[in-house]
Amino acid sequence: MPSNSAARSSSSSPRCSTPTDPQVAVAIAPPPGGFVGPVKRSVTIAGHQSSISLEPLFWSALEAAAARRGLPLSALVAEIDALRIREGDPPNLASAVRTWLLHEVEQPGEADA
Repeated sequence: MPSNSAARSSSSSPRCSTPTDPQVAVAIAPPPGGFVGPVKRSVTIAGHQSSISLEPLFWSALEAAAARRGLPLSALVAEIDALRIREGDPPNLASAVRTWLLHEVEQPGEADA
């Protein structure tokens, strides 16, 4: 009869590994500048200072989205925040910003609706 540990190990999920063979192509690459942790910035929403931690890539995308709309960054964040708090169980602001930005990239123009 097989031991419980053998049964557990065979049913565990496969581990992700990095290829060691230099001839094996990697399907993905890191973003330009590498992987960088969140950067905290302050924005004013409805007259109150609020801190948001986002990765630099998200800050750049948010700045570009604000520029396309002719809005200050804080005004766009305030609009996202207003949409966020209408939710039944609103996520934190940073999560709402990331989600909105991803939707903006995937469905250009629909995020304005």
